[in-house]
Amino acid sequence: MNLHETAQEQAFRAEVRAWMDEHLRGEFAPLRGAAGLSSPHYDAQLAKRWEQELARGGWTGLGWPTEHGGRNLPLAQQIIFHEEYVRCGGPGRIGHIGETLLAPTVMAWGTPEQKKRFLPGVLAGTDYWAQGYSEPGAGSDLAGVRTRARRDAATGEWMIDGQKVWTSWAHESNWIFVLARCEERQPGQPRHKGMVFLLVPLDQPGVEIRPIRQITGGSEFNEVFFDGARTEASLHLGAPGEGWKVAMYLLGCERGASTLGQQAHFRAELQDVITTAKANGAARDPLLRQRIAQAALGLDTLRSHALRTSGEQADPRAASVSKYAWSNWRRDLGELAMDVLGPAADMDDGDPLHDGLRHIWLSSRADTIYAGSNEIQLNLMAERALGMPR
Repeated sequence: MNLHETAQEQAFRAEVRAWMDEHLRGEFAPLRGAAGLSSPHYDAQLAKRWEQELARGGWTGLGWPTEHGGRNLPLAQQIIFHEEYVRCGGPGRIGHIGETLLAPTVMAWGTPEQKKRFLPGVLAGTDYWAQGYSEPGAGSDLAGVRTRARRDAATGEWMIDGQKVWTSWAHESNWIFVLARCEERQPGQPRHKGMVFLLVPLDQPGVEIRPIRQITGGSEFNEVFFDGARTEASLHLGAPGEGWKVAMYLLGCERGASTLGQQAHFRAELQDVITTAKANGAARDPLLRQRIAQAALGLDTLRSHALRTSGEQADPRAASVSKYAWSNWRRDLGELAMDVLGPAADMDDGDPLHDGLRHIWLSSRADTIYAGSNEIQLNLMAERALGMPR
């Protein structure tokens, strides 16, 4: 417990802990401690029922305005929820993309009709969203997207052709937001011009989803192919041609306050490393102790940065700093986990804690690549934050 918390915040922390203890049992007990879809024994259908259980308890939309069904809780209480959720073994949230990325973007850019249509399903845990950004030729370089959207002259509907890749949770989602080109690019025009941000149903002809088997053995990511897929004429956020602005707004949500929940999971992973080091004697190695201490200090630095940049007036340039910092931190944590395990790192010894550390190492290999590679983030920091030439 934080001694600097107010009595109200301490009471809220106890409330979260008590609710989790009461509800994360019975049917939901198998989900305890499961980080997400790439984790062994993570049951996606059970995770969706857990989302609905959270919704019934009032634990979704904590920071949403009350006019949209949220609780409008202050940032301090949102952080407390994330911390206690992880400490109590709360599983990875399958509704994360809809609740923390799509919903705030709909609130900022959507029409009244769009807000009324899409926000309730996210809040209730009945609609699940995937992010259709990256493509085979446009990963970190998002301005290079080639997926195209054109109007059907007869119906006004949008027709979509193209491919997205590394699409998290698409095979468990019923909606996807898609960044696509809707205008021919003119000579000399910036590449990010002429795009549209579309809301697209996944369960329809013209959409094919192919899960990608990962090094962890799971399939968290997918390829998504669009071949004449359709969505209603009105289902675009912002005006056609303004898709890039909407997409960048959403990325600001991704790398803002929502990273605090991610860091709560990081802290649990670090604790597993520490527990293992104490149990197998690795903690007696002064160099490993020093690396563990550096990891703990690094995580506190990430938290301070997230708190400093999570307000409404946060500088969007901080997003690249945040992504670069946390991805390098977790990559280093994965390497530390293997060194703490020592010879056991290469053996399937049946120890669940050891399996978890191996999973950290395997999954962390992608952290410095997805959502903007290290090289791209360094370019963005140099150009946008420091004003250096391209």
